[in-house]
Amino acid sequence: MVASPGETLHYSVQVPPQQPPGLYWYHTHPHGESYVQDLDGMSGAIVVEGIDRYVPEVRHMRERILVLRDLVLPTDATERKRVMESVAMQTTQCGTAPESPERAFTVNGNLRPQIDISPGERQFWRIVNTSPDRYADLELDSESFDVVALDGMPLTYHDPAIRRRSMSHVLVPPAGRVEAIVTGPPADSHAALRSRCFDTGPAGDSNPAMVLADIISAQPSSLQVRRGDGVAPVYATFPPTVLKRVEASEPQFVVTFTEDKQGFYINGQKFEMNAGPMLTVDIGSLQHWRVMNPTREVHPFHIHQVHFLVYAVGEKPMKDPVWVDTVNVSYGSSVDLVMDFTDPIIRGMSLFHCHLLSHEDKGMMAKILFR
Repeated sequence: MVASPGETLHYSVQVPPQQPPGLYWYHTHPHGESYVQDLDGMSGAIVVEGIDRYVPEVRHMRERILVLRDLVLPTDATERKRVMESVAMQTTQCGTAPESPERAFTVNGNLRPQIDISPGERQFWRIVNTSPDRYADLELDSESFDVVALDGMPLTYHDPAIRRRSMSHVLVPPAGRVEAIVTGPPADSHAALRSRCFDTGPAGDSNPAMVLADIISAQPSSLQVRRGDGVAPVYATFPPTVLKRVEASEPQFVVTFTEDKQGFYINGQKFEMNAGPMLTVDIGSLQHWRVMNPTREVHPFHIHQVHFLVYAVGEKPMKDPVWVDTVNVSYGSSVDLVMDFTDPIIRGMSLFHCHLLSHEDKGMMAKILFR
């Protein structure tokens, strides 16, 4: 639905019992204007409660929601330099993109804020990248992330044997989310939350390293332990033989991202509002999709309403496949996915697209009909 100027829309959102609990987000989605409106901050975080059913220890931890947004660098040279220096932004060329940096990340609207945590304290961080086109390759000085959920999907939701994964850094593409347990560094150390240099490709945008926030030592604070809701966790497991059969099959659908001076395309088609669906999917199935990127820049693939298992990159099996709803597709490469279309509530018309929103606005999006 589109709210016209001066109009107010009221929504009633029903969260189904089988909804994976975790961090989600919302943003405006008017075709042709998504990039500008998202850059201007028309987005926010949504938490579906209940992740403690899957990771009970987070009930005893301080929780933080960190929303990453963009700050456009000032045009004034002196101010621009000041902002870049304030976040220790990398000034050498980052990756193969030749352009100069255009923006810095903010955290909850602040440029390089301080995050307090006592030495050895464990906190539960929920981070969403709401940038229209910047990648956050997150890293904590001398610490790792104990990741418990990606894109709102607890790792254990599809495999009860997996509670968390220790990761030295986590790539969070535009629209991606990560939920992780972090441990406070020693009191005498200087630590920071950083975004590493990310190579977006020779036709991409500069995505330099920078400091997102400083981690400062603080005295432990009293914390009221959150009580569980008494609801048992719901798991959606697929037999390994079923997954392997889907993975070994020929792709049932191939998404090919292309671009030229006239626009951006999926399978040679530029999105039109009045177009019909590019494909129709019957609910109740798992499908093998392949996403191809023959261009000279990265494209994050995103689909509404469902998650998918990323099990191969460049047709090479992933060591630790994960379920997400947004995945980076490197330039000149591909990803293979097990698409989960088994949820009975995903009926009707939906969308899949590149989540670089300027690309989506210029045509890199398509409709999918669930029936």
